[in-house]
Amino acid sequence: MKRIIIHWTAGGAVPNSHDKDCYHYLVDNMGKIHLGTFKPEANENCLDGEYAAHTGGGNTGSIGVSLCGMMGFKNKYEIGNYPITKIQFESAMQFCAKLSKKFNIPVTKTTVLTHYEFGKTHPNTTSAGKIDLIFLPPYSWVEQDEVGNFIRTKIKWYLQKGE
Repeated sequence: MKRIIIHWTAGGAVPNSHDKDCYHYLVDNMGKIHLGTFKPEANENCLDGEYAAHTGGGNTGSIGVSLCGMMGFKNKYEIGNYPITKIQFESAMQFCAKLSKKFNIPVTKTTVLTHYEFGKTHPNTTSAGKIDLIFLPPYSWVEQDEVGNFIRTKIKWYLQKGE
């Protein structure tokens, strides 16, 4: 595996069966980690159609981690009824640190990124224009184009703590 791509489901506070088909791991609003239908290794080769299709144009070699929620999000003032929670975000970052260590994935802009960042750097894919993650309700001061850096800093912090 070569990278981790972080998402939100644009759904409710807990994963449903469709969410589980799309992502390898999901983090609910209470911080519990749920397994997706497919193991990360299923995305080593996506030609067989048996993989987690979380990032258009970027599934091969990518682990999909999604925070459950953000259904109804329009902007930072209209975030819907299922906002990402602080415990959920922190649990996800701690889990991504563990994945980074387990799969020997360095924490850089090209190896640990949001779906939004992937779409910006790959404009000819179906990921172009995706908005997950552009806003973090528990950290509302983080600007849209800094969310990825904030996430990578958190993951590095958890790695340094040895968690």
